[in-house]
Amino acid sequence: MRALTYHGSHDVRVDTHPDPILEESDDIILKITATAICGSDLHLYRGKIPELKEGDILGHEFMGEVVDVGKEVTALQKDDRVVVPFVIACGECFFCEKQLFSACETTNPDRGAIVNQKEILSGAALFGFSHLYGGIPGGQAEYVRVPKANIGPIKIEDKLADEQVLFLSDILPTGYQAVINAEVGPRSSIAIFGAGPVGLMTAACARMLGVEKIFIVDHHLYRLEFARKMYDAIPLNFDEVNAAEAIIENTAFRGVDAVIDAVGFEAKGSTLETVMTNLKLEGSSGQALRQCIAAVRRGGIVSVPGVYAGFIHGFLFGDAFEKGITFKMGQTHVQRFLPELLTFIEEGKLQPNEIVSHRLPLVKAAEGYKIFDQKNEECRKVVLTP
Repeated sequence: MRALTYHGSHDVRVDTHPDPILEESDDIILKITATAICGSDLHLYRGKIPELKEGDILGHEFMGEVVDVGKEVTALQKDDRVVVPFVIACGECFFCEKQLFSACETTNPDRGAIVNQKEILSGAALFGFSHLYGGIPGGQAEYVRVPKANIGPIKIEDKLADEQVLFLSDILPTGYQAVINAEVGPRSSIAIFGAGPVGLMTAACARMLGVEKIFIVDHHLYRLEFARKMYDAIPLNFDEVNAAEAIIENTAFRGVDAVIDAVGFEAKGSTLETVMTNLKLEGSSGQALRQCIAAVRRGGIVSVPGVYAGFIHGFLFGDAFEKGITFKMGQTHVQRFLPELLTFIEEGKLQPNEIVSHRLPLVKAAEGYKIFDQKNEECRKVVLTP
């Protein structure tokens, strides 16, 4: 089969690989019909995620048709059309029973993260996201093996096109969880830092749930304009204004009820932070988080779907304490949200496909990565078809 593989920083190629086979009795083999390039794929592309090996198959947003099933698969059968969560969960462990699927303690066989100089198991395995998260081959390919197929993959009716449901795999539930964690609804206000795919899905979910005022912060004008037009968000260009100050001035000098950091560890920071990160003295840029702490009201919530890694200098913990802020964060518990999000799509309340700007064949995946990484051609989201 053909698959998109990692060969080094900014070097991905479509190579030939053996077709995947069933390895466990609850596996399925999926023929990919659509896959996408995620913003977090760019962390891999830029060489920012550890334990990524040459030849690893990337991609964690995908869907397709079931072509083979293990003998213990009961939820699916051949020819079923499914979307697959990027999180691989067993459904039976301590955390899965609490619907904390991304914390599953059984699916990641590889070494965990280093936290406070101690090695601990990281959470669930993820498709195509380095050996830190299990080293499971991803879905930017013609075929993929899906472990734990009784837990997660959701069947799709033929009446829905691939692009309508493809983002159930990651960015739609990620945006939705961010809003749920923010505990906002009618008559409330939020600020979203980052107008990439997750930020846009967050805005769509917030608007659907009745949030009254939505600020969105970025410096790519085409993204800001899209958020204004599609979700009636108030755009703030951080190259032109101090976003936190502007938000406070437009919320009776209190700040918003919740802030969502959809940027993560590659936020555009100071020159000092850039140097410290390059020297491995800084794990992540804290620029976006500092703005989030400044923009949220007292007693508010900072919800963080953006990926962070390692430690951050200059984290304003004193400010967060003084304001009584709550932080909620982490990988998305995708399986928990799929049924209700699919219903929202079927009812026309969410139309995630509206953010797609580029459609390319899989053989041009490397070109798609370059376009998305460099924000060329007003790129918002790239969908690939084998």
